Amino acid sequence: MVEVERDTAVSKLEVEGLTIRYGETVALKDVSLDVRPNEILGIIGPANSGKTSFLRAINRMDEMTDGMHVSGRIALDGTDVRRWRNVYALRRRIGVVFPLPVGLPLSIFDNVALSPRLRGVHDRASLEEIVERCLTRAALWDEVKDRLHSLGSLLSGGQQQRLTIARALSQEPDLLLLDEFSIAVDPVTTMRIEDILKELREEMTIILVTNLVQQARRLADRTAFFLKGDLVEVGPTEDLFMRRVRDRRTTDYLEGRFG
Repeated sequence: MVEVERDTAVSKLEVEGLTIRYGETVALKDVSLDVRPNEILGIIGPANSGKTSFLRAINRMDEMTDGMHVSGRIALDGTDVRRWRNVYALRRRIGVVFPLPVGLPLSIFDNVALSPRLRGVHDRASLEEIVERCLTRAALWDEVKDRLHSLGSLLSGGQQQRLTIARALSQEPDLLLLDEFSIAVDPVTTMRIEDILKELREEMTIILVTNLVQQARRLADRTAFFLKGDLVEVGPTEDLFMRRVRDRRTTDYLEGRFG
């Protein structure tokens, strides 16, 4: 297990001894790290390193995944996520965006307004303000403002991904989990969303899984390197990219020698 500097007094998320298995296959082994309030933590590493499984465990998605078993401790603001009696209340605090868009069979407006309605917001003017704000933050408002009542599923793939981001933001989460969000988004829009994520750091904590190491460098305050289910190391992003690393494998990955 990698040694990490811990400061639980200022941790938004504390992960201790996290191990994830799918049947007999170990996806993640004894991972411990802290995520600080209002930081962007980047997670990099090649395929099958356990990055997505890490995000799924935070949101208790193992409970919906056959054969996925999680052990260890994950605490949000000091409370073990496994001790939340209402998992839906937990998930309202944790927004998630996966690599490919998962649109609901609803209008663009209703996709974004769903979460506010579930938490009791029904005033039309309030809903319209939330929808516009979230679509603007997801760099989508100008493209859809004249067709908000069209089905979200009729949007292009990149637009649907931005709609998914807007829907996650409408939850007003404390923690935002992004898993390869830019796979379905063109480079120009990707840069626009990156600018928005930098602004959102003022309001929430963000964990960004990316296979684009330069994206981690642009966005992340600290970066963790996962490899074959191990947390190799975690530290200030510039330290990793300036090769001030503890493990040669980190440098090899950043320089493209594998992955």
